[in-house]
Amino acid sequence: MSVVLGFQDPVADAIGLLKPHTVIGPSLRAVGEWALSFDTFLHVRIGGLVRGKCWLILEGHEPVLLREGDTFMLGNPPPYVLASTPDVSPRPAEAVWAGAEDGFVRIGPESENDLYLCVGHIAFDDQNAALLTDLLPPLVIVRAADPHGSRLGQLIDLLATEVAVTAAGGPLVQNHLAQILLVHMLRAHAGQTDRPTGWLGALNEDGIGAALRAVHADVAHSWNLNELAEISHMSRSAFAQAFKSHVGVPPLEYLIQWRMSLARDALARDALSISELARATGYQSESAFSTAFRRVVGSSPTKFRDQERRSAANGS
Repeated sequence: MSVVLGFQDPVADAIGLLKPHTVIGPSLRAVGEWALSFDTFLHVRIGGLVRGKCWLILEGHEPVLLREGDTFMLGNPPPYVLASTPDVSPRPAEAVWAGAEDGFVRIGPESENDLYLCVGHIAFDDQNAALLTDLLPPLVIVRAADPHGSRLGQLIDLLATEVAVTAAGGPLVQNHLAQILLVHMLRAHAGQTDRPTGWLGALNEDGIGAALRAVHADVAHSWNLNELAEISHMSRSAFAQAFKSHVGVPPLEYLIQWRMSLARDALARDALSISELARATGYQSESAFSTAFRRVVGSSPTKFRDQERRSAANGS
């Protein structure tokens, strides 16, 4: 029996392994002078301005003015502040958020011209979170006028609407909208810089991107450097150098790391026997698979699976 792991697209594969859990906070409506301080958060915080403007003040960065239609993404953010102006003394956001009613937090009297901000956070499976969070800068801003800005603004509008109404399936819709928003933010980030880091940026390189997609499309194949270089239409040495330069690790090391990420997920779900998992990740024997798994993960597949079973039984 042939067992297939992955979804044949690097972004879809990574997000599938990350098991994103989205919590969309109450939307903020505010007028006058105000400032809210937010603590550090793992892994991604995301938001956008439906109406108005405010300042985003991230520790270690210059204050950024956000305007209507702008969206932002914070990767493993340090403490930060959202404020009407940079010189207002902030108060803890947690206490203000606790007073939310009907999906809104309000600062100041109700006004047709108040600021309208939608924010949320996305948490990932800790074992695989580094697949994405290691690639993200602390701050990504997409302006309303940017190539992806209009679409992101529409998604923020939809998300804010879902938060504001109580309807059947609301949390499910919010979760899916937030994931779509995340994908579009990743696309925008990849297009904002000449050389974004890791596999995310490498997808934009014709040769390297083709090799990455081939690996994800058939992770069980016994890939070698010559095959991947041919797919990229590059010489073996040029491909190896370009791949490491863009992705950060050599091609075959990336393949092993990706296979082990899939293996950890499958073992955690107790989805396959170890022999099935070895074949599904391109190994001819359990012993070869176990050796690679132990080198990357630090324990044998059997021990890792048993630990995951105990954690599941204990509800942790």
